[in-house]
Amino acid sequence: MNTVSSMIDPFGRAIDYLRVSVTDRCDFRCVYCMAEDMTFLPKRDLLSLEELDRLCTVFIEKGVRRLRLTGGEPLVRKNIMHLVRELSRHLKSGALDELTLTTNGSQLERFAGELADCGVERINVSIDTLDPDKFRAITRWGHLDRVMRGIDAAAAAGLKIKLNTVALKGFNEAEIPEMLSWAHGRGMDMTVIETMPLGEIDGDRTDQYLPLSQLRADLEKRFTLTDIPYKTGGPARYVEVAETGGRLGFITPMTHNFCESCNRVRMTCTGTLFMCLGQEDAADLRGPLRASEGNDLLSAAIDEAIFRKPRGHDFVIDRRTKRPAVSRHMSVTGG
Repeated sequence: MNTVSSMIDPFGRAIDYLRVSVTDRCDFRCVYCMAEDMTFLPKRDLLSLEELDRLCTVFIEKGVRRLRLTGGEPLVRKNIMHLVRELSRHLKSGALDELTLTTNGSQLERFAGELADCGVERINVSIDTLDPDKFRAITRWGHLDRVMRGIDAAAAAGLKIKLNTVALKGFNEAEIPEMLSWAHGRGMDMTVIETMPLGEIDGDRTDQYLPLSQLRADLEKRFTLTDIPYKTGGPARYVEVAETGGRLGFITPMTHNFCESCNRVRMTCTGTLFMCLGQEDAADLRGPLRASEGNDLLSAAIDEAIFRKPRGHDFVIDRRTKRPAVSRHMSVTGG
């Protein structure tokens, strides 16, 4: 059993956290994430569930201790629970500390109990408003009541839930205090996220961008926020909210680059490994995966990729060209 990752990047960071996008497809079309008329990958390009399991297993053997399944929406991938059940063997063996997923909540009512049975202990649910009409507007296709039933099912199954909320200027900034109180009242942590310049969308991100430094200042007019050292393995910086007793995280790729302690890499559903969410450099793992029944080629390809991991990203909201900093959509790499 690995206790220390054998994957050390050029800056001495041990890579022990893998995020895997199991599909680029989603049953929502959130306005800051996707264009309404998206072109998705041909299904033939996707790794099979067995290939995803094999890839994840090699990463675990090399020292990954935390594995997060993302999408698109991971729970719309056909037979996704087969992959979750297979990966759960690494929890039972002690090789993996945590298996989690990020979801929009639309399929949780169906899958929450089974996720808990597979050893998933916590999940992130992405939700940006508690207003049904605004929810429909921002997701284009989503229904808030269905997500709420999913959250209820997850709580009933014993899953710990953290809400992920993208802070959007002119849309939900005034609603975030209410969402915070609601989440903490249900025993859920909450994280707010700055919108990131990934992929061409139908709107203008310069209009959406809300610096979290500004949001925090606004929240502190109403709440007492105390910085705490709590970490979940991701990039969020947490505060404790005295009035609610709950935790609030801030993910600030734009106003405060969080890269110095990055322990993460991201793999797409086609076997492309991105060493940084905010860079285009990537490594093909599908080729070496399919070139041999053994894993030596794959392991060497991973090592070569980790050696190219950059110090940090170069996100910027470009107000001159309005072009994204990175051309691929968030749904490709799963955040």
